Amino acid sequence: MFLAGDEWAARFEGFRREAWRLETLPQYLMPQEAEEFQAFCDGVRIDPATVHNEYTDRLRRQAAEGRVQGRVHVVTRPLSQYLRFEFSQYYRPHLLAGEQIRILDVTGRPNPLEGVQDFWMFDQSEVVLMNYEPDGKQINREVFGGGDVTRFIEYQRIAVADSLPFEEYVKGLDL
Repeated sequence: MFLAGDEWAARFEGFRREAWRLETLPQYLMPQEAEEFQAFCDGVRIDPATVHNEYTDRLRRQAAEGRVQGRVHVVTRPLSQYLRFEFSQYYRPHLLAGEQIRILDVTGRPNPLEGVQDFWMFDQSEVVLMNYEPDGKQINREVFGGGDVTRFIEYQRIAVADSLPFEEYVKGLDL
């Protein structure tokens, strides 16, 4: 089953304890980000403490309700321009709104999650595979139909154990 629109949004409203994401790509080509990305490339920066939008409002509400949203992004250096953009324009405000963000840098070492594709996992019981073209253009979101999600729980364990908190990772980076 593929997810879009209200069905996709319902996953973020309906989880009870945790929504968790693994990101593995150096860029995501999202048409709605094109203008913002170009502004970032042109030197425009935001104050993360002033960002209030539907996404950050939902993160704050979830955190107040005791529901956790987190992610680990697997990266290699040098960071792509897109990753610098994502770190500056999204991760910093999302962290302030309550998202738990970690970075798994595999530069110069084996990637413990080599070959694992992007996914979201909800309450460690439902997995949604995020399908992308190699350049980061999203194809679709697909509910994992394989039943047992044990391997995704293990991917999450590995990702969290081998990663650093976002703020620790970016200390000293010029974003």
